[in-house]
Amino acid sequence: MKPGATGWIRVVHAAGYSMLGFRAAWQHEAAFRQESMLTLLMFPLGLWLGENAVERGLLLGSLLLVLVVELLNSSVEAVVDRIGPERHPLSGRAKDLGSAAVFVSLLLVGVVWGLILLERLT
Repeated sequence: MKPGATGWIRVVHAAGYSMLGFRAAWQHEAAFRQESMLTLLMFPLGLWLGENAVERGLLLGSLLLVLVVELLNSSVEAVVDRIGPERHPLSGRAKDLGSAAVFVSLLLVGVVWGLILLERLT
């Protein structure tokens, strides 16, 4: 077992590190800011649009998943940029894969919201 904080102290430290991550993403990542604002706008709509807990969970969960994937993509980009500014095929691939993951999460939002909206309109 590695040394360090345990119990509630570890939880408090972890929460602090998470807040630092949110702050860094907000300050340095325009896509995270845009997706966060979209989530804030769509969240109440998802609560209203979903007719039961499962639908609300899908609507809101798909929005939150975009933020999760964007945070992971941003962390990959930060690590790649930390390695150096020179172009390398593996660095480009890592960034492209992260971007593709964000795109797939956005497609999921479109599918989930589209299917539920379609059901409401028919």
